[in-house]
Amino acid sequence: MDGTAMNIFFSVGEPSGDLHGANLIRQLQQRLPGLRTTGFGGPKMAAAGCELMQDMTELAVMGLGPVLAKLPKFFELRRRAREAFQQSRPDAVVLIDYPGFNWHIARAAKEQGIPVIYYGLPQLWAWASWRVKKVQRYVDHALCKLPFEEKWFREQGCSATYVGHPYFDELRSQQPDEAFVATLRQKPGRLITLLPGSRTQEVKNNLPLLLRAAQHVHRAVPDVHFAIASYNDRQAAAAREMSAAMRLPVETHVGRTCELIREAHSTLACSGSVSLELLYHARPSVIVYKVPWVTYNVVRRALINVQYFTLVNLLAVDNIHPPVLRPYEPNEPGHEQVLFPEYGTWKDRSADVAAHAIEWLNNPAAHQALVGRLEALRDRLTSGSASSTAADYIARVLCGDSATSTSAAAMRAAA
Repeated sequence: MDGTAMNIFFSVGEPSGDLHGANLIRQLQQRLPGLRTTGFGGPKMAAAGCELMQDMTELAVMGLGPVLAKLPKFFELRRRAREAFQQSRPDAVVLIDYPGFNWHIARAAKEQGIPVIYYGLPQLWAWASWRVKKVQRYVDHALCKLPFEEKWFREQGCSATYVGHPYFDELRSQQPDEAFVATLRQKPGRLITLLPGSRTQEVKNNLPLLLRAAQHVHRAVPDVHFAIASYNDRQAAAAREMSAAMRLPVETHVGRTCELIREAHSTLACSGSVSLELLYHARPSVIVYKVPWVTYNVVRRALINVQYFTLVNLLAVDNIHPPVLRPYEPNEPGHEQVLFPEYGTWKDRSADVAAHAIEWLNNPAAHQALVGRLEALRDRLTSGSASSTAADYIARVLCGDSATSTSAAAMRAAA
């Protein structure tokens, strides 16, 4: 394929999207020699050759107040994108995650008649599904990360194709620190890893519950030891202070998530994309997401329309939208397909969380059976490369073939 003079504009906001965008750019360069990539992204995309108009990872914010404070900057970036579309019209616009801002970029592109490709759409099938109207209106090609998304988006009238989850591409490339792994293996007893999340508010809400669960586990099975995988030094300092107050045998490490998951007997984890990493390593895990009472009883009931909040559980079940949504309780009939017991709660469910880890520690057969089920799902989902499949699809579209690529079709068949 001849990519000379072709230009793709990227709009990516989150650090994870920066990683996926960089991998996609490298794959596209192999298919489209001479390709130029420009737009909004992060340092990894810049290293892959993207000409950044703005490093968006510097603008990553959470919460209403910080977002409002950044609004003038986002309005400026939208204006700059429109000017770029008018002055040096790209052949396509590729969006990755970051829907709040990317809907504006998609609209600006469509106003200029530029094809819009969304690689990794927001989880509209899970909450606030009315937003799918924006996909219908502004997105020409929806490249889905999850097998069930293709069917759901197509039923909503969107042009959707399953290409696989780019996170698995990154996990394949991980190189654990074997020296650090050796130190973990020298410690007596089995390891339980605590994963409190990466956002400070998540850690504040969830780590105390995880530590209380660890206390329950330690009382029941004294010969285990614990480790906390912290995202940064500031969060690690807070974690050490909390665990010391509870007198638990807990070590806290920064930048060691891969090793601490791989070497764990099981984990206690805050909900998030880490569940895919737990699936990749086939580690039995309990997933929690503790939120304030108002969030749980108002926002969740008003917006959530899926049975489970853990992505791995949604990948494991036959129907993500059952006729009747009931609060999930582990061990109740009807939840046999669930792989990771999950607790979305505003209460202290630490004793319930601990009970699963205690069962896996005391019942090796049950632990191994769950490992086998996780491996089966993992092997089904990780058979291809999302970055390669997405690049193949985009290259074919840009070169005049709007049919999905052979590899994309194979991904759908495998799913």
